[in-house]
Amino acid sequence: MKKVVIVYSQPSCPPCQVVKQFLNHHNVSYIEKDISVDTDARDKLVNELLSTSTPTITVDDQVVAGFDLKKLEELLDLRE
Repeated sequence: MKKVVIVYSQPSCPPCQVVKQFLNHHNVSYIEKDISVDTDARDKLVNELLSTSTPTITVDDQVVAGFDLKKLEELLDLRE
């Protein structure tokens, strides 16, 4: 079953760009939520995911807060 990946990001976040490049490199489909313009996404990030930083990535029900490519590899079962 395909995993649902959501990336909470903002334009002024260099690590967000790296995470998106990483996902693209591995052909992982994801939904991007720009918290600088999407207030609902920003509210969910803070109130439900309990994160105040970007990037924050959800893989199904798992949350990866910050720049943790090793954790993403593990959750997405990626092998280099």
